[in-house]
Amino acid sequence: MEKRNNLKAWLYLAPLLILMGIFIFYPLINAFYISILEEYRPLAPGGATATGYTLSNFARILNDELFWQAIKNTFVVAFISVPISILISLVIAVSLNSIPKLKALYQTVFFLPYVTNAIAIGMAFAFMFHKDYGLINLMLSWLGIDPVNWVGNVATWWAQMGALLVYTIWGGLAFKILVFTSGLQNIDKQYYDAAKIDSASKWTVFRRITVPLLSPFILYISITSMIGALKAYRTVIGLFGERLGAQQNSMITIVAYVYKYRSAYQDVSAISYAASAAIILFFITVVFSLIQGVVSRKRVHY
Repeated sequence: MEKRNNLKAWLYLAPLLILMGIFIFYPLINAFYISILEEYRPLAPGGATATGYTLSNFARILNDELFWQAIKNTFVVAFISVPISILISLVIAVSLNSIPKLKALYQTVFFLPYVTNAIAIGMAFAFMFHKDYGLINLMLSWLGIDPVNWVGNVATWWAQMGALLVYTIWGGLAFKILVFTSGLQNIDKQYYDAAKIDSASKWTVFRRITVPLLSPFILYISITSMIGALKAYRTVIGLFGERLGAQQNSMITIVAYVYKYRSAYQDVSAISYAASAAIILFFITVVFSLIQGVVSRKRVHY
């Protein structure tokens, strides 16, 4: 009987395992393999060729200043945008939950950016951050602040990063708000009724009831948001274009770095270098996901 149940379980899992094998495991293993090939030419006449195996691809990546610039930009985006976007989306979700009559309408409004093309939104934000006729500088002028060159040809790194963070935080709110709103609907109302009887303040209710009971959702959002931030690419392209910043590649991210080498067919082993950078990003993502999982053991309440 047990063997029959195991067989049924594997049959039910087979379609998913096959799809995961094709679209996840095989590309990952293939990337590992390509990253250690020497002078790999995927478009060579007669088929892909390589002269041997080497780890020098990783050494070249780690000695490239542009790669460390990509690491810096990616980490700044990840470690600043993720906590801020989680906090803002949590506050908005709690606020929406207190107005049930209009909650569906506001959920739709907040979710619209999530299904809109990221490149198109990035271009819109680039227009908003324009020095001469952008909305942001217009609002700053109301406060008596001089216009800031956010995304122009002579924009500073700090100005560009500020614009990128605003865009990234705004763009990540929609999905987080939807998840937190769903989580709030699953919280038993008796906890809030008990808090009212005890005359607990709104801040106490938020800190002692809402946040602990939403902790599984916060963990999920934290991990997925960190992974998404480490893979930042469309936001940078949409906001700064193919130059990736006022100064060439000044706002490059790790994924943009991978694409840079992937497209450089004139460079021998360019594909191997791109695969090496992708593998490094993979390990960075795994490490941070594990750290978040370990830290959350004492903070998540199921």
